Amino acid sequence: MKRIIQSSPIRLLTAVPLCDGHDSAITTVNQELIRQGFEIVYMGYHRSAEDIVRAAIQEDVNGIGISSYNGGHIEFFRHIHELLQEKNRTDIRVFGGGGGTITPEDVVIMKEDGTDEIFLAGTPFDWTCDRLRELFTAKSIDLTQTLPGDIPLGQRLTAVEAELSDRPKPPARGKAKIIGITGPGGAGKTTLIDEWIRGALADNPDIKIGVLSHDPSSMSRGGLLGDRATMIYSQHDNIFLRSMATRGEQGGLSPATEECLQWMASAQTGFDLVLVETVGTGQEALPFNSELIDSKILVLHPEYGAQLQLQKILMLEIADVVVLNKTDWAGAARAIEEIKRQVNLPGSSQAPVYSTNASKHKDAGVVELRKHFSL
Repeated sequence: MKRIIQSSPIRLLTAVPLCDGHDSAITTVNQELIRQGFEIVYMGYHRSAEDIVRAAIQEDVNGIGISSYNGGHIEFFRHIHELLQEKNRTDIRVFGGGGGTITPEDVVIMKEDGTDEIFLAGTPFDWTCDRLRELFTAKSIDLTQTLPGDIPLGQRLTAVEAELSDRPKPPARGKAKIIGITGPGGAGKTTLIDEWIRGALADNPDIKIGVLSHDPSSMSRGGLLGDRATMIYSQHDNIFLRSMATRGEQGGLSPATEECLQWMASAQTGFDLVLVETVGTGQEALPFNSELIDSKILVLHPEYGAQLQLQKILMLEIADVVVLNKTDWAGAARAIEEIKRQVNLPGSSQAPVYSTNASKHKDAGVVELRKHFSL
């Protein structure tokens, strides 16, 4: 059963193609779209058509926006459409832009291939936003009972976020171990997850991992969901990554997180592991109240301030594991000792503390962290 709903806010995925090494134009467009109330899943630059389409399906976005400044746009956009047709997802529509590299003559060809709109240099932002609302407000949602892979899963999570009254209930939980990851902004949570996934795939190419990643909504109700831009190894057929905005919820998660997590943890998905990443959180945040969460990880970096600041972080009292990331920074050795003393105080979590530098491939600390969870 398919339903047409009015998407609010409208979710769009934006990216820059392969062999294009800058993102200044799309970053500017993203900022204006967010200000106008759009949720933007941003993939970054040098992205393949396969990665873009996989992400668009998992994120179940209304449309894909591509910024192309290096030529080859006719063939690249055409390949995007071919992949969407192969996946039976032509409901995900496509738009783009490219300054002086895309000519009016090219636009005619690209629209014949199926692209909905090309915004040339000098197009006013207001007109662009109005046109995108015209194109993408309506969305098709699949509520059938089958779950053959991650395409329907993406649509199920959309139904949860849209609060559809007739959406099916999540099925029984499967084998997946569910780990919650929280910590302040800039601690490197996303990079840690990506390196974790890189190592997990290297050890077991058949492992299936789901990631539920959160970013804050803006005052305009838009939001920049940018974790994919810094995740390289998570762009893989065995990895399902869904970006969620908080949409007014406090504490680092979304109003829809619990039910979405139930779907991701269900037996039908076949995930071995589900990682739930919060928004960058502060001292009082205790985001993981769900009984679904098997383990809670707090990620810190060395520049948390004086030792007194550690005494104010409530997560240190309940975390199952504490990670000090970015150990190449000055002061890391001091920070490790202070954190260990804090977690071993009476009434604190007694959690093991791992030292990681997740931006380094095959980091020994990340390997030990995965071993802690037998993964």
